[in-house]
Parts: sequence; structure tokens; C-alpha cells
Amino acid sequence: MKSSFARLFLGTALLSLPLLSLPAYSMGSPASPVSASNASHYPGMLRLQVDATDVERKIFQVQEKIPVSAGQLTLLFPEWLPGRHGPYGPLNLLAGLRISAAGQVLQWQRDPVNMYAFHLNIPAGVTEIDAAFQFLSPTEEKFGRVTMTRDIVGVQWNTVLLYPAGFDASGIQIQATLRLPDGFEFGSALEVAERQNTEIRFQPVSLEQLVDSPVFAGRYFKRIDLAPGAKTTAHLNIVADKPESLNASAEQIAAHRTLVQQAARLFGSQHYRHYDFLLALSDSFSGIGLEHHESSENGLRPGYFTEWAKKPGGRDLLAHEYTHSWNGKFRRPADLMTPDFNVPMQDSLLWMYEGQTQYWGMVLAARSGLLTPEQIRDSIASLAAHYDQQQGRTWRSLQDTTNSPIFISRRAQAWSDWQREEDYYREGFLLWLEVDARLRQLSGDKRSLNDFALHFFSMQDGESRPLTYRFDDIVATLQSIQADDWAGFLKARLDSYQPATPLSALELAGWKLVYTDKLTDFAKSMEDSRQESDFRYALGFMSDKSGKISQIVWNSPAYQAKMLSGSVILAINGRAYQTDNLKSAVIHAKTTRQPIELIVRHGDDFRTVTLHYFEGLRYPRLQRIEGIPDRLQGILTPLK
Repeated sequence: MKSSFARLFLGTALLSLPLLSLPAYSMGSPASPVSASNASHYPGMLRLQVDATDVERKIFQVQEKIPVSAGQLTLLFPEWLPGRHGPYGPLNLLAGLRISAAGQVLQWQRDPVNMYAFHLNIPAGVTEIDAAFQFLSPTEEKFGRVTMTRDIVGVQWNTVLLYPAGFDASGIQIQATLRLPDGFEFGSALEVAERQNTEIRFQPVSLEQLVDSPVFAGRYFKRIDLAPGAKTTAHLNIVADKPESLNASAEQIAAHRTLVQQAARLFGSQHYRHYDFLLALSDSFSGIGLEHHESSENGLRPGYFTEWAKKPGGRDLLAHEYTHSWNGKFRRPADLMTPDFNVPMQDSLLWMYEGQTQYWGMVLAARSGLLTPEQIRDSIASLAAHYDQQQGRTWRSLQDTTNSPIFISRRAQAWSDWQREEDYYREGFLLWLEVDARLRQLSGDKRSLNDFALHFFSMQDGESRPLTYRFDDIVATLQSIQADDWAGFLKARLDSYQPATPLSALELAGWKLVYTDKLTDFAKSMEDSRQESDFRYALGFMSDKSGKISQIVWNSPAYQAKMLSGSVILAINGRAYQTDNLKSAVIHAKTTRQPIELIVRHGDDFRTVTLHYFEGLRYPRLQRIEGIPDRLQGILTPLK
């Protein structure tokens, strides 16, 4: 039998079909408003076919059959995507849209206000329409996230479908079929109904579940059972540029299996039928970390397994995204619980959604053996130092940074230290470290954030339907574990303007932030991985091996000397730029009290910059406080 994909239309084929004129939506006529979701079930089932075989040109061919009735219809391209916290639907990559019915092309009109909405009239007697288009995966990262290479394909269903407006995403049934290149295998939380060679037909699911269940496929693929013998399964599905990148040792596999075990002990529940980690190890396929209820998308460099000892950075990623199955997908902030993918979300509770997930991701990475306690401490030192000097905290609250994904849209910022970014992640980690240490101190080390996790996430074990929460629910759960003014505490941390990060989190945990002239091993590995040198706590910037400057710290010596991010250092005290020369100059300035002289280029402008800095090299690390219990060690200890 011929593959159904042999019948996929080509854009030129539709050009020969007669065009049905639709006066109500003729060009220049006002478009109708997009109707609100009404929670009713959409009649009939959508059928979606995606051809992902054109890996040379990185083009997804899409054909969709949508049951309809006569009258006005609005189709939506998903805009607000769960886990992205903002309007990131890549509408600009949709091309070649043609809609037809009964041998006639239907004219569509884009809404003049909502660019993600397409209006059309359905003629009498038409019960199904065909929508066809291409999703043009970026050919390089300057155009967006690369989701297709010669060896790896990532299918995010929200990029390859349109859906009818006026219905909850949970009330629209859809069956997806995917065609992959020859020799590709795949991983997904979706369950397979039928497979014929390279064509996979998945079981029908709701639109909500489909968008929440992406696919990673690759020429080089390995699937590892992370819960052997367990009733509720978990698998690690790996795709890579090269087959050798798939080679995980027994010890590495054991750490990932321990992650699943430790999460189950921490949260006391599993709110998925089965879980699939999707992991791409590639220099070509863009990196990613995106949560889903029964899976997660994770993209790291090829050395994740093969350079395990040298490159620990990123090894908390899988733990972070896995935690989201509980925090964010099952327990979900009420203002993120929208009926479809085109209703704007509100991000007010991201300090819990992402901040506590950042915390548990690091803690679970340590408890499972993905990272060592020393590596976690060094990472915390870097976090604390960043916020200890971040001037943006004096005018913008942590709570306000939860709005960043919506209006900054994750664009690079020249003065990120002053403007602030999505700090609810990293400063959120410090917030929850303080809560955990505070719970332990107040209870005489009998209770902790482990108890909060068990109370907050274990309810309705096995149930996957989201259960929403608000600020008061968080406070009430904390109060049930240990009495305190938790509302006042959280509001003080979230809403106030602070010149420095509250280091009480570290102090309660038995540690303090100090600076030395030596990089920690973890910081050195991060510098090597990024190929950048960190002078933020001394001169006030980072620089790569070519001398290009990034991350100018507000009010730092570099800022006072009017240096700019993007500038290139050409010479240091009369010598050509090298990282070691710059480090030597900083050391020399401390000894001689002589300023550092740089020749700097920014675009076509050259100038000499004088840095009056005499404190030497400064790198953060944690130091134990005698007389206070080492609560951090207790936090990182595996649960039994």
C-alpha cells in the first residue's frame, strides 16, 4: 500500500484549484474578532500529517484535515506556549499556507490585530477542509532555534498545526502521523497506534496533550530504561550527531536511574503514565531545556557522557525539567492555566514555578550523583556573588522579573546586570535555599523543604490533570509544616528593593560567601566550556579568548571607564591581548597600585581606557561558618 505521505500536497498543486471567493473576508473588509474558548468539545477529530524527511533543506511539510461546518471559521497558530512563559510561537516560520475544500481553494484573511488568527468562510455542504503549509526550521541560529539537522529532528507540534478557535485545547481531539528519514528512531511520550517503516501514526490525544508531547528523532539513537521493573516507567531517549556520543557508562546510567528514584521519594507521587527524557547531544541541533508533563526536551553538547569529568556544566538540566512534571505541569500556577495556546498567560508565580524547580533541580542532581556536593557549593557561590553585586536589585524587584519573558522576549540586553533578566530562576534558587534552611532552623532541624514537597506535590498520586495553586496555597503549606510569618517573609523577599542579595540563606545553611584569587574547579570548567574568562568580580566584565567583552557590571571599574559590551580589547599595558596577560595585569596593579591601560575597539572607534582597580583577582567560593550546623550538606544528602 502507498504511504499516506505520498499524497501530501505540493504547494504548486493547489495553485491549479479553482479559487472560491469569500466576500465576507475579502481584502479590506474588517475581520471578525477571535472567539473565546468555551470549554465544549470540538466535533470530530483533526488529522495531522507531518513529513520531516527534508533534512537537507530543514523543511517540515504539513497537511491537516479539519472537520468543519458551514459558516465562519477562525484557525489559530499557537502563540503562548506552556513552559516558555511568553508569546513565542514562531509564526514567522510558517509559509505556503493553502486551505482547500471540495476541490476549491478557500481564501483566508489574517486578523488585523491578532496576527496568529486566520479567518475564512466555510461554504454550505463542506464538512472537512485541508490545510497545508511548511514549517521552515531555521537553517542557522541567527534565524531562530535549529530543530532539524541531517542527523536529528525535533518535532514541537505547536509549530506544525493550526487549530479552530473557540474551544479548549483539552476538548479538541487530534491524531498525528509523522514521517521520518530512513534509519531514524525516535522518542516521545506519545503512544504509537501503528508504524509502517518510517511512518508513525500515534494514538489520538487532545490538542493539549499533543503539544505537550514533542518528538526527538535521530540517525544515532539510544533508549535507556531508567526504572527497570517499575510499574511506572521512565526512559532516557538520546539522539546525537555521532554514535560515540551515545556511550554512557554504567556509573552514568546509574546516576540517571537514581534521579528517578530520588524524585519519587521527594515528591511521594508520580503524575504521569510513563516519562520520557528526550536528550539531544549536538553541536548543530540547538540546545534546549523545556518541560512537559510526561517528557522533557533537553539539548546539550556532545561531551555530556564522553567528557563527564571535565564538563559538569548542564548536568542539573534533566533534574530541573523532570521536576517540572510535578511543579509546573501537575501543580500549576492559576494564572498560567489558560484554556488554549492563544490566551495570554500571566507569570506572577514563576518564582515558585521556576525558582523552586531550579532549587530541586540542583538538589536532585546532587542527591543522584549527577553533580558532587562540592560542585553544587561552587555553583551556589557563583549565584550568590552575582546577586551580591547586582545593582539592578536596587530599582527592580524579584517579583517584577517574572514579567521579563513577556516584554523582554529573551532578547540579549546590553546592560543585563542593571536591567535584570529572568532572575526568578537563579535568585529564586537562593530564595528557596533560605526557606529550606529557615524551616530546618525553626524546627530544630526536624522539618525541611522536603516536607513541603511531600505535602504540596504528593496529593492525587497518579492523577495527571493539573491542580492549580496561588500564593496563599504556598503560604498555607509552609505554615502547616512550621509556623512563621511566611507571607511576610516571602513578600519581603519578592517585593522589596535590595542593594545586595540576602546572604542569610547561606548563613542559615552554615556557609558564607568569600572571594579568593583562585578559581574553583567548577568555575574553571565553566570558563573552559564557555571559552570566556570571568573578571566580573574584579574589573567588571567577561572576555573571550579574542578579547571580546560581555556582561559589563553596572558601577564596576569597567563601567566607570565607560567600556561597552561588544568591545574588543586589543592591548593591555602595551602588550597584545591574551587572557593570561590580563590576569597578570590585574595582579601587577594590586602590587604596584598602577592603573591598567587598555586599547579597546568598539566598531570603528579606538580608544585608550584606564582602569583604576587595585584589588587583584576575585573569584567567589563558599566557606564554612563554625558553630552553625552544615545544613547545606543535609539538604544535598540523598533521601532514604
